[in-house]
Amino acid sequence: MTPFSIHPDTTVGPVYLNISDLARSKRFYRDVIGFKTFEHRDDTLTLTADGTSPLLILKGQPGAHPKPRHTTGLYHFAILVPSRADLARSLRRLIDVHYPLQGASDHLVSEALYLADPDGNGIEIYRDRSRDTWTQQNGQVQMTIDPLDTEELLAELKESDHTWNGLSPGTVIGHMHLHVADLRQAEAFYHGVLGFDVMLRYGPSALFLSAGGYHHHIGLNTWAGIGAPPPPPDTVGLRQFVVALPNHEELERVAQRVRQAEIATEQTVDGFLIRDPSQNGALLAQMPKK
Repeated sequence: MTPFSIHPDTTVGPVYLNISDLARSKRFYRDVIGFKTFEHRDDTLTLTADGTSPLLILKGQPGAHPKPRHTTGLYHFAILVPSRADLARSLRRLIDVHYPLQGASDHLVSEALYLADPDGNGIEIYRDRSRDTWTQQNGQVQMTIDPLDTEELLAELKESDHTWNGLSPGTVIGHMHLHVADLRQAEAFYHGVLGFDVMLRYGPSALFLSAGGYHHHIGLNTWAGIGAPPPPPDTVGLRQFVVALPNHEELERVAQRVRQAEIATEQTVDGFLIRDPSQNGALLAQMPKK
């Protein structure tokens, strides 16, 4: 296919997850993470940070099994908070309710906290550093996995209000990180067809792509094993995530490339549902008007 870059204003999110206990997940995402309920209808709970924009859609599947370890699917979805003080408040909340962290990293471009929900779905909560501080080398944005100085982060609260009121209204889904079976096939899909730009190759096993020069909207890795199969349908985990295009014309441009690549599509009321070569679902949709 001819070279193509997706529109620079493209973003990702909302994220759709299958979970096993809707009441339990509602308590976790409300009381620990800080989302608000946007809509609760039957077995589906839609969560928001600002009260108007859905960010996370949970579908309850009682009896759903844990996602097998060596399968494709969600590595984590990433909640981007507007400021360092917001990240500090999230850390303070996790400490106050004794919820375990799985990690905390300084990535040069961002600072991040890592944890999992009660079903084991991976979550990153992070804040970005200003773009003018990001560095590039050989055409790739420089990111690291250095330890996060959590004491210094918490000290941010000495100079700002540390009252817990949940997630800031400016919170969005910042990026998606996926387990895939084959990195070359995944690159051909997300870069070659959809047009996300390659920002960083992390050795032979991970790849980071974005729109508009962001450090990454899509992370891909083979850490679950090269050739890993998709998880069974009766497990918790990722149903799909949204690739949000800025207008109908841009949505149609990407959809046309998908059709040219002979990738199966399912038209929905919101857009076009497609699946990457590892069967991760991506919904191509137009951004809602504010």
